[in-house]
Amino acid sequence: MLRCVECDKTPPKFDDSSKMVAESTVLTTYSDESQTSRLARKSKEAPFMPIGLAGLTLACLYGAYKFKHRGTMSTSVFLMQLRVAAQGTVVACLTAGIGYSLFKDYVLKSDEVKKD
Repeated sequence: MLRCVECDKTPPKFDDSSKMVAESTVLTTYSDESQTSRLARKSKEAPFMPIGLAGLTLACLYGAYKFKHRGTMSTSVFLMQLRVAAQGTVVACLTAGIGYSLFKDYVLKSDEVKKD
C-alpha cells in the first residue's frame, strides 16, 4: 500500500463505478446530470460561457449571411478576413473574461473584507 510521505495518509482509492473514495467520503460525479442541468451549473461557475455560446451562434449566422452576399470577393480572401475577425473576437472575449475574474476576485473581495 502506498502512503504519502509528507502527510502520512493513504492516497484516494477508486472503486469499480469510477467514483472517488477518500477517507470514506464519496465525491459526487457529474455523469448522472442532464444537459440542461449541466448548462445551468456551468453558467453559474462561468457566467461568460452562455454569452460566448450566443456570440458564437451570432458570428456563424453573420458569417454565413456575409458569405452569401460577398459580391465579387474570392472565397479564400473572405475566409481569411473572417478568420482574422474571429481571432480578434476570441482575444477580446478572453480579455473581458480575465478582467471580470480579476475584478471579482480582488475588487469585490476587498469590499467584503472591509464590510466585516
